[in-house]
Amino acid sequence: MTLPRILLLSLGGTITMTRSGEGGIVPTLTAADLAASVPGLAAVAAVETLSPLRRPSAGLTLDDLIGVARTLNDRLAGGLDGAVVIQGTDTIEETAFVLDSLVAGDKPVVVTGAMRGPESAGADGPGNLLAAAIVAGSAAARGLGVLAVLNDEIHAARLVQKAHTALPSAFRSPLAGPIGLVIEGETRIFLRPGRGPVLTESLREEPAPVALLKMGIGDDGRLLAALPGLGFRGVVIEGMGAGHVPEALAETVSALVERIPVVLASRAETGPVFSRTYGYPGGEIDLLARGAFSAGILSGVKARLLLQILLRAGVDRAGYGSFFADP
Repeated sequence: MTLPRILLLSLGGTITMTRSGEGGIVPTLTAADLAASVPGLAAVAAVETLSPLRRPSAGLTLDDLIGVARTLNDRLAGGLDGAVVIQGTDTIEETAFVLDSLVAGDKPVVVTGAMRGPESAGADGPGNLLAAAIVAGSAAARGLGVLAVLNDEIHAARLVQKAHTALPSAFRSPLAGPIGLVIEGETRIFLRPGRGPVLTESLREEPAPVALLKMGIGDDGRLLAALPGLGFRGVVIEGMGAGHVPEALAETVSALVERIPVVLASRAETGPVFSRTYGYPGGEIDLLARGAFSAGILSGVKARLLLQILLRAGVDRAGYGSFFADP
């Protein structure tokens, strides 16, 4: 039987970290090192390795991820059957979403990492990497967009969130659950969610700073009002509940949308921004009527990245709705 050909691309993260002489763990291992440490990997895929970065995931930038997307588009256009991106778990949900927005085609791309370093008792990296490779080489995972695979669970990029700081079961998709599992060495897909649009336009090199602000009781809006003067080109507001802000901020939002795009998300763990229920000033009906865009089901961190990508792609504001709409 011919094994699937997959690329293991490592960016760093806990899965690559060993103890330093100064104390604490730091990224040291490469994709080749990780591949050599996984029992059974050679039986499920023929792997190629690439290690463009060796960083903690909190240090990754959007430009780093754009570069990864370019590499994946190039390599997957050839003879590879899929790819695994290895990185730290802090920002896996963001990386998966950015790649889902920029990597074309139907070949599986899987993002994985580890909650425990390789020198820890019960290190979860080898198991996660093996499961990710199984999914990346599986025909069942084609057409699902970018996936996150950890703890033998398969999550859609648009839905997955890190929900715990320490447990190996840290990743969840609270809106709908995992779309599949890795069981007995096989990819089992139970749900096939729609995928959002993929941006194929070239992205400008110039950064497009977008602020992310969480609303709380009594927020007076001074940060919102200051954003254009600070050089921000857009903002995502994590509103209360289904997408609400204090009444006093409604006029601030009106003034802001005349200068920069404003996207309305929710600070709640999950659930869509409403569109037609609450009509008071500062409610979602009012804010959307003032020109804010709905983030739909996207979390604030994902909506922020999508707005940055849209700005760098030069997409007209009138076209934003299709990218934020639920697939």
